[in-house]
Amino acid sequence: QVQLVESGGGLVQAGGSLTLSCAASGRIFSINIMGWYRQAPGKQRELVAAITSGGVIDYADFVKGRFTIFRDNAKVSLQMNSLKPEDTAVYYCNADSTAGPYWGRGTLVTVSS
Repeated sequence: QVQLVESGGGLVQAGGSLTLSCAASGRIFSINIMGWYRQAPGKQRELVAAITSGGVIDYADFVKGRFTIFRDNAKVSLQMNSLKPEDTAVYYCNADSTAGPYWGRGTLVTVSS
């Protein structure tokens, strides 16, 4: 089992910045990829950014140049700059392990115009 705890969501004005953090516990040795997904109201959950244990990073096109993902072993952070109202969503931490995917409970990010 892997447990994920997110922090750092909140309300920010357009153009502002937020940093999300996620800490994994439990069978962390089984984790390969850690990342962030988001789900806006009425929309499907989508990948935002992910990073492998080897440091390979993948970003969704809509965040390239604005968001940066960092990882330190079992902790992953998402630095979000130049936020837009369309970035408003619940952001979920994800860990892809040998036992399958695990999800955090989500943290709400609201960007006001």
